[in-house]
Amino acid sequence: MPIPSRPQVVAFDVIETLIALEPLRARFVEAGLPGHLLETWFTRTLRDGMTLSATGDFEPFRPVAENALRAVTRFEVGDAAVAHVLDGFATLPAHPDVEPALRRLADAGVRAMLLTNGARATTLDFVERHSLTDLIERVVTVEEVRRWKPPAVVYEHAASVAGVPADRLALVAAHAWDCHGAKRAGLVTGWVSRLERDYSAIFAPPDARGDDLVEVVDALLAL
Repeated sequence: MPIPSRPQVVAFDVIETLIALEPLRARFVEAGLPGHLLETWFTRTLRDGMTLSATGDFEPFRPVAENALRAVTRFEVGDAAVAHVLDGFATLPAHPDVEPALRRLADAGVRAMLLTNGARATTLDFVERHSLTDLIERVVTVEEVRRWKPPAVVYEHAASVAGVPADRLALVAAHAWDCHGAKRAGLVTGWVSRLERDYSAIFAPPDARGDDLVEVVDALLAL
């Protein structure tokens, strides 16, 4: 296996890597739904999006997430409650290590971009709300290839957009499955442990890891 090199560009996953979903739990409760459904709902959203990709089909993030919420509530939730929960994406904060990690890359002359299953408009709004525009070169969404991560075509498209070979692009994520998909597509990978704590042994190991994004970026820069 080739020895990974310091990347020229770093692409960050967004949902749960740069932003936390925890603030949505209050919206579940406000909508009359059990707060513990947050994790079940998001897992169902990812599963359904990946299933569509596996069968050669595609739907954008919002309708998949809406239908996943209806499914986990046995289709008893109303339209207003669904909208209240999903509209919360426009208010989610960035993790405190996001700006310092991006700044570290910029100071090192390494470009940064985002690669997300999420909606383009919501992601662009996130970048603007947190004054990250000068630190993020491009937002790439799965809408551009009509496949949810982790099929290789998603990561290959990101490398093409960045204008670098796959092995000079790094993917940073809080999900081991995302790192695995990127690794199998030839990317360098970095995993932040804040969500899963331990990296799953069934997936290809990351090239860099850390407890926060700054540690991950420092490890990538040290390659």
